[in-house]
Amino acid sequence: MAKKTKKALGKGIRALLNNIDNIEEEAVEKKVEVVNKLSSSVAMLPIAAIEVNPFQPRTDFDTVALEELSSSIKVHGLIQPLTVRRLNAQSYQLISGERRLRASKMAGLKEVPAYIRLANDQEMLEMALVENIQRQDLNAIEVAITYKRLMDECQLTHEGLSERMGKNRSTVTNYLRLLKLPPEIQLGIKSAKISMGHARALAGLDDVALQLTVYKEVTDNGYSVRKTEELISQYKAPKNAKKKTAEKGLSAEYKNLQDKLCSHFGAKVAIKRNSQGKGAIQINFSNDEDFNRIYDILEK
Repeated sequence: MAKKTKKALGKGIRALLNNIDNIEEEAVEKKVEVVNKLSSSVAMLPIAAIEVNPFQPRTDFDTVALEELSSSIKVHGLIQPLTVRRLNAQSYQLISGERRLRASKMAGLKEVPAYIRLANDQEMLEMALVENIQRQDLNAIEVAITYKRLMDECQLTHEGLSERMGKNRSTVTNYLRLLKLPPEIQLGIKSAKISMGHARALAGLDDVALQLTVYKEVTDNGYSVRKTEELISQYKAPKNAKKKTAEKGLSAEYKNLQDKLCSHFGAKVAIKRNSQGKGAIQINFSNDEDFNRIYDILEK
C-alpha cells in the first residue's frame, strides 16, 4: 500500500514541494493554487524528518492501543495520512496524527503518507478541502478522511461541518463512523468491493467479529445493500440468545481482546475459556487464500 501511495506522488506535487519557498513569497492567487494542490495530494515523507508539535495538548498515549495500531499498520499500511506543516526543505512539523506517527515508528516504517500544509493557510485550506470534496469523484473513505481533516485542522464541530458542507448532520456522522470500521473493511470500501450503503449498514454493528463475518459473506456473494441489511437483521435477531450462551463466562476483558484479534486478523476469532482458565482461540477462514493470508500474519 505504501508503494502505491509513493508511486502516486507525481511530478506535479514534487515540483510544488521543491518551490514552496518561492511560492510562499508570491501573490496570494498563486498560493491558493498551491493549497488546492497540496490539500488533495499525499506525499511520502521520511519519518525522521517529521517533528511533533510542541504545543500538542495530548501527552498520554495508551501503550496497548498503540501496539494494536502498530500491528494493524504492519498488515494494512497507514490508511489515514498524517498532516504536517513544512518548516524547511528537510523538516516538517506534525499538525495532526501523533498517535498514527508513533504507531508507524513502532511498526518500523521509514516513510509515511502525509498531507502538507503551508505556514498560514487555514482559511484557504478549508476552502480547498470543501471544493475538493464537492467536485472530485472520491470514495467514501476519502470523503470521511476529508471530513475528519476539516474537523481536526479547522476546529469544526459535527454541526459546523454539516453547515459548511450543506449536508445533514446525520450524513456527516455516517461518513465519520466509517473510520471506526476494521482496516480490511475500509480497504474494501476504497477498492469498491462494497458501496457506501453496505459500509453504513456494517457500521451499525457493534461487534467487530460480526462486521468481518458479514463483510466476507457480502463480498463473496456480491450481495446488494438491501440483502446486506436483511443479513445483518438475521444475525442480530435470532443469534442474540445463542451468542449470550456461547459467551457465558467470557469476561468483558476477554471479549474486548476477542474483538481486537478479529480486527487484527481481518477474520472472525472466537475465544473459548472455562472457569478454570483453560480454553482455545479459534480463527475462522473462508478459503485457501484467506487461510494463507492469516498464516502470513501469524508468521510475521
